[in-house]
Amino acid sequence: MRTETVLKQALFAKPGEAFAPVALPHTWNALDGQDGGGDYWRGAATYQIALPAPTAGKRQFIQFEGANHVASVRCNGVELGTHKGGFSTFRFELTDVMKGADNLLEVTVDNSECDVYPQQADFTFFGGLYRDVTFIEAEPIHFDLMKHGTQGVFITPHAAGKVRVDAFPVNAAGCTVTCAILDAAGNTVAQAGAPAQAHTVLVLDVENPHLWNGRPDPYCYTARLTLEQNGTACDEVDAVFGFRGFHVDPERGFFLNGKSYPLRGVARHQDRLDKGWAISDADHEEDVRLILEVGATTIRLAHYQHARHFYDLCDRAGLVLWAEIPFISLFREGPDARENTLSQMTELIAQNYNHPSICFWGISNEITIGGESEALYRNLCELNALAKKLDPSRLTTMAQLSMVPMDSEHVYITDVQSYNNYYGWYVGDVDQNGPWMDEFHRKNPDRPLGISEYGAEAILTWHSAKPENHDYTEEYQAHYHHEMLKAFAARPYLWATHCWNMFDFAADARDEGGCKGRNNKGLVTYDRKTRKEAFYIYKAYWNPEPMVHVCGARFADRAPGQRDVTVYTNRPSVTLLVNGREVGTQTVTDHAAVFRDVPLADGPNTVTARADGLEDSITLHGVAQPNESYVLPQEVDDGTAGNWFDDLGNELKLEFREGYLSIRDRIGDILANEEAAKVLNELMGKMAGGAAMKSMQAMMGMIKAMRLEDVLKMAGKRVPPQAKFYLNDVLNKIKK
Repeated sequence: MRTETVLKQALFAKPGEAFAPVALPHTWNALDGQDGGGDYWRGAATYQIALPAPTAGKRQFIQFEGANHVASVRCNGVELGTHKGGFSTFRFELTDVMKGADNLLEVTVDNSECDVYPQQADFTFFGGLYRDVTFIEAEPIHFDLMKHGTQGVFITPHAAGKVRVDAFPVNAAGCTVTCAILDAAGNTVAQAGAPAQAHTVLVLDVENPHLWNGRPDPYCYTARLTLEQNGTACDEVDAVFGFRGFHVDPERGFFLNGKSYPLRGVARHQDRLDKGWAISDADHEEDVRLILEVGATTIRLAHYQHARHFYDLCDRAGLVLWAEIPFISLFREGPDARENTLSQMTELIAQNYNHPSICFWGISNEITIGGESEALYRNLCELNALAKKLDPSRLTTMAQLSMVPMDSEHVYITDVQSYNNYYGWYVGDVDQNGPWMDEFHRKNPDRPLGISEYGAEAILTWHSAKPENHDYTEEYQAHYHHEMLKAFAARPYLWATHCWNMFDFAADARDEGGCKGRNNKGLVTYDRKTRKEAFYIYKAYWNPEPMVHVCGARFADRAPGQRDVTVYTNRPSVTLLVNGREVGTQTVTDHAAVFRDVPLADGPNTVTARADGLEDSITLHGVAQPNESYVLPQEVDDGTAGNWFDDLGNELKLEFREGYLSIRDRIGDILANEEAAKVLNELMGKMAGGAAMKSMQAMMGMIKAMRLEDVLKMAGKRVPPQAKFYLNDVLNKIKK
C-alpha cells in the first residue's frame, strides 16, 4: 500500500545568495508581491529538500501541488525533468536515483516571463513552491501516479445511478481491480471487479442514487478502488464523486437535477496578506465559510487551477464551480505557448475530473485584449475541442472582454458564454449593465449569457454621503452592487453571475485609491478580517438565514446632510432606533431601507435596526462639520470635465477625411501615432483627474483593439457629449 509524507522544511536561495531554511509551502514574493510598484522579484531560485530513506521493495515518487511558473527537478544530482505550469500537480519518479540514505532533492523554480501562461494579468505571479511537496512510496503494483498528476482513477456517474470507472494500473498483470461504491455513511451500495488491464473499465449500478443537489444537499459517494494480487491489496485509492445532472437554458438559466438553480456567486483569487499563494488548509476553509455566509451558490475559480483541498471543500459544501486555466489577457503566438495552453487544460481536467462541484471548464479570460486573430481563434477552438474530448459530461465557457462585439466569432466557441462588464466602474454608469445584457440576449437568443466579472473598488478609509464612481468609498461599492443585484434579479435568463471579487487580492502594479499593490474590489478585505458594506447587501439577497445589518459603522462622524442611515435586511420591514428611541419603521424594498436625515445628538449615538426579533447596532457621532479624512485627497475629478467643451458651441461636425485619423480608428492605431497619442492623452487628462486618469490610461492599453468611437459611447455620462466632435476634429488633422 502507498504512504505519503508531506515535506515541511527546505533550504532556499536566490541567485548569489547563501541557502537559508524556509518552511514549505513557500513563496519569495509574499511581501514584495503586494507592496506596489510592479517591481516584485521574478526569476529562478532553488530549493534543497532532504528526502526520507527509501523503503526496500517500494517505488518512490515526489509530488508537487503547485510550483510557479516552471520547475526543474533533480535528485542526487540527476535531472528528473521540467514541469511548465504554475498551478497543477505534477510528479517525478525517484526510485532509480535514490540512495539508501542522505537523498537530496533540488528544485529550481522560475516565475520570470517565458512561454508559460499566464503571460500578463492584473494579479501578482507569486514564485515558489507555494503548495505542498509530498514524498510518496508505493508498491511496484499500483494505480498510475504518472498520469497527468492524477491518482490514475476516473469516475463518471450518471444521475440515473450508473457509474463508469476508468482505472489505470501499473505492473498489474495477473491482478484484479475491484471497486466498491460507498454511501455517505460508509455502507457499500455497489461493487464490481475485473482482471487488471493497462486501462481497466468497470460499470456499476447504484439503485435510487441520492443526488448531489448543490447547497441544500451536497450528498457525496466514495468510489474505493483496490488493486489486488492473489487476494492481497497492493494499492487503494478513494475518489469522492456525486450523482447529478445539469443543463443551461438560454431563457431560464442553470438547472440542477431538473430544477431551476440560479447560479449567483463570486470569483476568488487564492492569495492572502503577507502570505501570497503560500496559504494553509485553514485559509482555504475560512474562504469557503465566508463564501457560504454571503449566500453564494457558485464560485468562479479565477484565473488558474486552485488547490485540490479547495475543490474538495466545494464538493462537500455544494458550491457549483467554474474551473479555468490561466489563458489570460496576453496571447502569445508560437508552438510552445500553444502547447502550454493544451497541457494546462489537460492537467486541469484530468486532476479534477471526479469533483461533482465542477460543472464548467473555462478555456480563457479576456484573451482578446490584444485583438482578435486567426491564430488566437484556432487556439481557443482547439482548447474547447480538447475539453469536450477529455470530458463530454461538462460544459465549456470563457470570459470575454467587455468590448468583444456581440456577434464576434469568439462568442460562439464554447457551450455557454460570459462577459466581464464594468459599466459603472471603468466606463459608463452602472445602469448601463441591464440594457447591455438585454441587447446581447436579443441578438443571441440561443446563446446562454453569464456575467463573469463586475465590480467596484472600496477601501475602508473612504466614505461619502453622496458616493460617486471612482471615489473608492464603501458607499459607492455598496450602491454599485445593489444596482447589479437588482439587474440580475430581473433577468432569469442569465446562466451565472460572478462578482469580482470575493476578496481583495495582490496586483503589485496597481496604485489606486491611496492603496498600492492591491485590487480592492473584494467584498472582504485581503486579510479576511473585514466584511465590507457590499458584503451585506449580497447576504440580504442570497442568504435565506434571517439577517439585518446597519451600514456605516466606519463612516462614524456624521455632519448635517450626512445623516441618512441605510439598513440591509431580508425581512419585510425594519424599525430604526437612535439611543433607544424609535425613529421610524419602513417596508423593505429590494432588501434595503434608507432612513433619511436621522436625528443625531452631538457626540456618540447608538443606532439600532430591529426586524422580526433581529437586532444590529452601530455607533455614529453627530459632528458639526464633515470629517475631511473620509475623502480621498488629491485623487478626485478636477472639476473641468463638465465645462471645458462649453465654448465650442455647435461649430464642430463629424467628418472623416481619407488618410487621416478619426474617432473611427482603433485605440491601438491612435496610440501608435506619437502625435495622436499625445493629443488623446492630453484630452483624456482634461476629462479625468487623479485616480480616474490612471484607470482610464490603464483601460486604454487594454482596449486597443476597440474603436475610439465605441469607447466614448461606453463611457456614457463620464465624457461630455461634445467630446467626440472635438476629438474627431483634432484627429482629422493628423495623417495616418
